[in-house]
Amino acid sequence: MKILKFIFYVFWRCWFYGWVLFSIIPIFPVLLVVTSTEKLYPAFFKIAQAWANTILFVMGFKIDLVEEEVVDNTKSYMFCPNHTSMIDIMVMLSVAKNPFVFVGKKELTKIPIFGFFYKRTCIIVDRSDSKSRLAVFDEARRRLCDGLDVCIFPEGLVPDDESIVLSEFKNGAFKLAIEHEIPIVPMTFYDCKKLFSYAFFSGGPGVLRVKIHHFIKTEGLTLKNSAPLKKQTFDLIYNELVLDMNTRNK
Repeated sequence: MKILKFIFYVFWRCWFYGWVLFSIIPIFPVLLVVTSTEKLYPAFFKIAQAWANTILFVMGFKIDLVEEEVVDNTKSYMFCPNHTSMIDIMVMLSVAKNPFVFVGKKELTKIPIFGFFYKRTCIIVDRSDSKSRLAVFDEARRRLCDGLDVCIFPEGLVPDDESIVLSEFKNGAFKLAIEHEIPIVPMTFYDCKKLFSYAFFSGGPGVLRVKIHHFIKTEGLTLKNSAPLKKQTFDLIYNELVLDMNTRNK
């Protein structure tokens, strides 16, 4: 039985990496065109969504989405999901209704092929470089002014300790949302860590539950309110995860 599990995990993980990398190759010329200018970003986004849905399908994942409030395609939003897995990117792309741009870590640009287009389409941050962190604000402001939504995983990085329910949030998403008076959209990804964590020999196909919570308005707030806003968002997602864990363990 252990040998069969070992074979399954090796095959399943290689299957994932293979699809992530090699599914991009046939459309490489098209991607070069649609990522060559920001005017074509909506076209790129549709391709990215189709790619994400393909990856989720071939991995045996199905998304179960609950929306407490529905996004208005005439407005801009700051999406703030918890960060637990490599497939968070695919899940976020799959459930989105409007084009948005990720704020993502520099390390992902090193992934062959994927990293090349990731760098061309996302706002990249080097968290070890203070100048890079400041530059992210300027770039995010510009993209928001262009009418795009922004997605920031406020934890910054996936927690190394598997026992951590939710890591401390960074300030950036909340300061930007206040500055542009756009709603925070808290999102809970319940199952990504369990079904596809960074531990190689773990996980498996299944249902990925996602909840889009009621939006948190920022009109009338100032930067002095960024800490309470961050805490409100953190508490909402944390309590949701703990409640789900307790319910499943009964």
